[in-house]
Amino acid sequence: MTKRRSRVIAALFALIVVLSTSTSYARIDGSPIAARKGLSRFYEQVLSWGACQPYATDTKSKSLFEREGIQCARLQVPLDYEKPDAGTITVALLRRTASEQGRRVGSLVVNPGGPGGSGMAHVANMQPNNPVSKRFDVVGFDPRGVGASQPRVQCLTDAERDAQRLRPKGETANAVETENRYFVDKCTERSGIDLLRNVGTRDVVRDMDVLRGALREQKLSYLGYSYGTRIGTLYAEMYPRNVRAMVLDGAVEVNGDKVAASARQAQGFEEAFQRFAGWCAQRDCPIGKDTSTAESKFRQMIDPLKKTPMQVGDRKLSHSDANTAIIQAMYSDRLWETALKGLQELKQNKGNTLLQLADQYLGRAQDGTYSRIQDAFVAIRCVDEPPIKDRATLESNRRRLLELLGNDTIPTDETALGPCAFWPAPHTSEPHPPNVNGLPQVLVVSTTGDPATPYQSGVDLAAALGARLLTYNGNQHTAFLAGIGCVDGVGTNYLVDLRLPETDSVC
Repeated sequence: MTKRRSRVIAALFALIVVLSTSTSYARIDGSPIAARKGLSRFYEQVLSWGACQPYATDTKSKSLFEREGIQCARLQVPLDYEKPDAGTITVALLRRTASEQGRRVGSLVVNPGGPGGSGMAHVANMQPNNPVSKRFDVVGFDPRGVGASQPRVQCLTDAERDAQRLRPKGETANAVETENRYFVDKCTERSGIDLLRNVGTRDVVRDMDVLRGALREQKLSYLGYSYGTRIGTLYAEMYPRNVRAMVLDGAVEVNGDKVAASARQAQGFEEAFQRFAGWCAQRDCPIGKDTSTAESKFRQMIDPLKKTPMQVGDRKLSHSDANTAIIQAMYSDRLWETALKGLQELKQNKGNTLLQLADQYLGRAQDGTYSRIQDAFVAIRCVDEPPIKDRATLESNRRRLLELLGNDTIPTDETALGPCAFWPAPHTSEPHPPNVNGLPQVLVVSTTGDPATPYQSGVDLAAALGARLLTYNGNQHTAFLAGIGCVDGVGTNYLVDLRLPETDSVC
């Protein structure tokens, strides 16, 4: 690839590397737990379902958890599965029972991604009359360390997170590493080393099998979006004969090549931006009518924010926030109108809409509280993957990215060691292709215009799992149960009746 990328795409890519859902599948240390030695009391526990309001951790979940037709409970699991008698933690659950109880199939466990996303909030926010809710008790869970699960990962305070967003870019590697060390120190201090050691996907998957037992399901029916496809794939590897059905929508990379995965995702966001620019050109678009110059015009609009963030009420819109806002808008063409409004406001020296989009991405509520999804994201990734601890490897990766992206503008702080280089707990995974012998055929959904989990990742995952592939031609991140009749029909038929299309299909 020889095409030179503009500075805005390099800046977008810098954020994608730090905040994206891309990750590799990983081999867990030690053998999979096939027996229940020492774990029977966890598998056989009785869940006590009740009101959800006490589970709220922020203003958003408080509103969601007041909705009718939902129940919540806590699942008790070992903190350390190698020492199941040494202490327990809880995984918070939210259930919406099947509306047609006489035709109920069972429980469908759901994870929305992240890592760090709340399955409870996702299920609470689902349309009650969606196709699967008629036949399944839909159960969302907050993975260990996340959301309403106790204890949860906590690193930065709300004020510290706000201050971080206003940090000027272009600092030296030493300055960036000092800040990363501070972040890790606060994670250790506020979360505890024991939680940080055991917060990875390896243990989330073990929790999910305990949840299967507590729900009294002989086999698991599972719906995973984005990073949730990684949870599902690792579950399929550890417990292939415990799987009844899986819909994996928006696959993360399966090949373990982090540099190639980051490049592919960066290209996905660039292509989404170009589609947005073409759509925007047909309207009163501040970045112009020429899509070939849209990126540079966007950069010109936000460049002044590097030096002087824009005052927005009692807050400020930073250059980083403006980039994050556009990344958020690229997740779905349903957000393009909002992005257009934000750019029109920016042209008028207003930043309200762009700041709201950035807040949405980063989990900040109107009252100034954060959901902690960013803290959990880093904590989980740092124990899921081998860390890079030397700048020589970083530089090698940077050069390879330049080749893959055709870009001579990778931000300075990309040569700094990230938080995982200083993480106090060892990683518990190694990249590898998934081995799922004994897995029944499952369904992978992949969207052609998905920037966060590019289409080819779904193709690769389907091949690795021997799964049926459903392609959706659209511009959004994930598609199942988003009101797309064709996709919903195929997925629901499979989950309810275990009927897959005879061949890979397209919607």
